[in-house]
Amino acid sequence: MSTKGKLYSALVLFIVIGVIYIDASRKTPINWFPSYVNHHKIPFGMYVLDDQLPLLFPGTSIEQLSISPFVYLKKEERTGTYLFINDNVQFGNSELGELMEFVKRGNHVFISSHRMNLDTLGFKTKSLITNNFEETVFIKLLNKTFKGKEYTFDRDFDNQVFTEIDTLNTVVLGNTGYYNKEDERTEEGVNYVKFTYGEGTFLLHTFPDAFSNYGLLSGELSHYAAGVLSYIEEDETLLIDNYYKTGKFQITSPLKFILGNKHLKWAYYTLLIGVLIFIIFEGKRKQRSIKVIHALKNQTLDFTRTIANMYFEQKEHKDIATHKITYFMAEIRTKHQLNTTIIDHRFYGMLALKSGNTIEEVTALFKYLDFIRLQNELSASQLVTLHKKIEQFNKQIQ
Repeated sequence: MSTKGKLYSALVLFIVIGVIYIDASRKTPINWFPSYVNHHKIPFGMYVLDDQLPLLFPGTSIEQLSISPFVYLKKEERTGTYLFINDNVQFGNSELGELMEFVKRGNHVFISSHRMNLDTLGFKTKSLITNNFEETVFIKLLNKTFKGKEYTFDRDFDNQVFTEIDTLNTVVLGNTGYYNKEDERTEEGVNYVKFTYGEGTFLLHTFPDAFSNYGLLSGELSHYAAGVLSYIEEDETLLIDNYYKTGKFQITSPLKFILGNKHLKWAYYTLLIGVLIFIIFEGKRKQRSIKVIHALKNQTLDFTRTIANMYFEQKEHKDIATHKITYFMAEIRTKHQLNTTIIDHRFYGMLALKSGNTIEEVTALFKYLDFIRLQNELSASQLVTLHKKIEQFNKQIQ
């Protein structure tokens, strides 16, 4: 790897580590999402209430339900008090019908939500609007046991009140409203009622914030929450709904699931850094393969053999002999530096002297070459004899 490549790799690695360090060291912002999930410890989770319910209802069996009320109540005849606490609770018609049958048999349903569709029961709600430039919200329970104690809440919320109530079967249990900066009460409405239906009751409440972690840990508001829950029968089974929860966990993608968990997120980042380091160092250690280029082969001998075999198979003995004599004469000119134009006794003597053969052997060879040239056709034995005589001549030279 070049110096510039090393510099760029180090820079990228430094930036990645810096981003991870900044992300890990920064202060996590407060999550104000209204989840109302029983194991969430964020301000508007319900971890505290879930932890304290056994103390608030010591003689009561508590069941956590993660299925819809319609499915749960359809299976068999259930008994107890069904508890719904969420930012928004919207029942379908069939589901509300099952809840009404559940209450009609002598059971109870507690609902605490900013928004709920209970038109079938004759209840409607609206947001309590104030024109005060500066206002303070108050929430209180009307029973004399609570001595008119008023509570406040320092977070903005959708303050819902009941606008239509079945007065024949309903008891008002609590209300809410606003004070202006002169401590004058300006607006007020009902936010907690008890509705008798058949042998049982509906407890309807529009301030679920009181049961959140933030509400229960905000001073005296926990006393208000305990007062609201005090209307629930203690000797009955308490059915806690975990189906209607705004913050109910749902996996929409694997990556979201990984990044949503602190430990899995850092494992994922560690894996990415490891892959980056592996690429850098593996790229440094291993070079691109170099193609092996083989030297060109001398195919002259193979070509000659191929041509010779072609002539031999076609019985062109005369042509083969002619080529062989021509090649032999070329060797004499090249190796022995003799002119083959005039072949006489002087040529025989010079060739015999340079080749190591006798004059008689040289003369006999060339007379046989002349014999071969004069023939129109040659037999295989004559061609073989020519080959042997030339090879014998060359062997004497070697």
